[in-house]
Amino acid sequence: MIARGFLVNAYRTLSRLLEPAAAALLLWRLRRGKEDPQRLAERRGHASAERPQKTLVWLHGASVGETVTLLPLIDRLQRRGLAVLVTSGTVTSAKLLSQRLPAGVIHQFLPLDVPRYMRRFLDHWRPDLGLICESEIWPNLMIESGKHGVPLVLVNARMSERSFQRWYRFPKTARYLLSGFERCLAQTQEDGQRLAQLGAPRVSIAGNLKFDVPAPPAAPETLALLDGLMAGRPVWVAASTHPGEEEDVLAAHLGVKAHLPKLLTIVAPRHPHRGEEVAALAQVNGVSHARRSLGELPERDVEFYIADTLGDLGLFYRLAPVAFIGGSLAPIGGHNPIEPAKLGCALLHGPLVHKSADLFAAFDAGGGARQVQDRQELAGAVHRWLSDPASARQAARAAAQTSSELGGALDRTVQALEPLLLRAVIGQRESDA
Repeated sequence: MIARGFLVNAYRTLSRLLEPAAAALLLWRLRRGKEDPQRLAERRGHASAERPQKTLVWLHGASVGETVTLLPLIDRLQRRGLAVLVTSGTVTSAKLLSQRLPAGVIHQFLPLDVPRYMRRFLDHWRPDLGLICESEIWPNLMIESGKHGVPLVLVNARMSERSFQRWYRFPKTARYLLSGFERCLAQTQEDGQRLAQLGAPRVSIAGNLKFDVPAPPAAPETLALLDGLMAGRPVWVAASTHPGEEEDVLAAHLGVKAHLPKLLTIVAPRHPHRGEEVAALAQVNGVSHARRSLGELPERDVEFYIADTLGDLGLFYRLAPVAFIGGSLAPIGGHNPIEPAKLGCALLHGPLVHKSADLFAAFDAGGGARQVQDRQELAGAVHRWLSDPASARQAARAAAQTSSELGGALDRTVQALEPLLLRAVIGQRESDA
């Protein structure tokens, strides 16, 4: 076993000593609405459900994007008769999963990365296999899983150049933590090369699971209602926006509205609780608006519709021919463009897409997406596509084709996991005997 090194030992000691501070952190997060008051004990490792009496596969994703990515894999595991436990770290992800997880799948909040919390979690659940999504590498999670004999696999793994440079400054720490994975299934060749260079074992390229996630659903009755209200109006959606981006979207709206007076702009903030903040921005600028969370509809006099609810992007991607992907004009790294591509949107994004640079580059190269540098370019691109529906449809078809061509990661991932799944099932049978 590779030696832990000073940094890991220091982190472990400090996280153990600061356990009282971790409890205070949870209370602070609770007051800010970042924790579920009914399930706070889960964040300290206390389970709120019984462990199923059969082979249990544990999947973890940090938040909404990662957990949704795991949905097709969860379905495959369930069809094999395996029990499935899913963990995440945000209230938003828990709410979304409550709508989209198959019956029988258990969700828990991941404990804070405190040694005792992690031991308590693993003592109860005793997973036969753990699948960690993308880049969630917590030292105490890794160490305690090793002590409990839980084999871990990094699935849909990514390692951006920026993250690689940070890890590369601490080679012993990186090698030790990555050595805790039995396999690393990377999204791209570049991700795989960076992971291998940092010391990850048995790296292979499986592709991006996000391409195999079904398009988000939409209730037919609601879709028909909104479609009728929006009929005859040019519509676009700004999805998963962050502070600062709503100002850009509003400025773009005003610029386009000068040419298309009936314009309807739909803005869906990444964090729905910010709906009031976005509404205040529209109010200050004299823009008529409505909020979905209040049950309001995009009536004819509404020009800025704030979709501040969870799980409704499937509706708006079906209604708008053009989608701007948020987190790309703000320094976030870019959110998932695959869902709108699957649902017939031409794509726009800013330059700050470092978290998924390869993904956005593929859509750009295929003609399904365009990069804009600022609010002026955003307004120009929206105006061009809304004024030329045929061009927007051509871009949307190109985006859908790129999404289709890059699929297949699910099959490759399941194939790579086959030996570990078989070993987990055999181990469970021997334990039962």
